[in-house]
Amino acid sequence: MSDLPPDAPGGGHGTAPPGEKVHLFDRPENVRSLFWALYAICAVLFLADFFVERHVVHPWESLPDFYPIYGFVGIVVLVLLAKQLRRLVMKDRGYYDAG
Repeated sequence: MSDLPPDAPGGGHGTAPPGEKVHLFDRPENVRSLFWALYAICAVLFLADFFVERHVVHPWESLPDFYPIYGFVGIVVLVLLAKQLRRLVMKDRGYYDAG
């Protein structure tokens, strides 16, 4: 938190120096509201998973929370593969400095 008073330039939350525009997510209460909205959407979708009838092709698709678990595992695998790919394609530190 800033020790400046809210009316000082660049001071309080959501204020900008004179001449600069205050954007939507510069204010902490807007960010908090966004996170609460995302949490509420996740909760509604989680609860809807128990009431919506799905037409499954594979038996494991009928397990509760199959799709969130599948998505989480997929993202973890994607990140781990990206880390390995970075080692493969990364240039030396001074690559662009060398003439």
